[in-house]
Amino acid sequence: MAVKDRDRFSTATRLRVLGEQTAARVYRSQTRRQARRSRLTSRAALLALVLCSLVVALAYPMRQYVSQRADIADLQREKEQARRRVEQLRDLKARWQDDAYAEQQIRLRLHYVMPGETGFVVVDPDAAQQSRADLGAADRPWYSNVWDGVDKSDASGQKN
Repeated sequence: MAVKDRDRFSTATRLRVLGEQTAARVYRSQTRRQARRSRLTSRAALLALVLCSLVVALAYPMRQYVSQRADIADLQREKEQARRRVEQLRDLKARWQDDAYAEQQIRLRLHYVMPGETGFVVVDPDAAQQSRADLGAADRPWYSNVWDGVDKSDASGQKN
């Protein structure tokens, strides 16, 4: 026992034991760091996988949501335009219910005159001939086409 105790207290033995203990601590800390790194890496990979899954899972519904919101905005705009058009038509209907407005429109559009009045239509002969020549048969009033047909048939009858 005396030899063991002496070896135990010798500097070389103490240095050797101290070196072994230090080496063991360094090995354990490296192992822990590697384990921690690998755990962090696997955790980060798992987190990235979960986030990617969420993005992929939510991409289509979010696109649909945005598209539907745009459709709703368009429909609301159309609804507002239709409402304004209905208001305009109601105003027009109310105006046509008034006899004075109806009379004014009839006189203006159909060239009607009241009893006792004399109606005049001033026609520039040069402008009438030019406009008649410029218009095709489909663009002219029907009665112009009828009279042109009568004039042509009359002209062909006189040649014979």
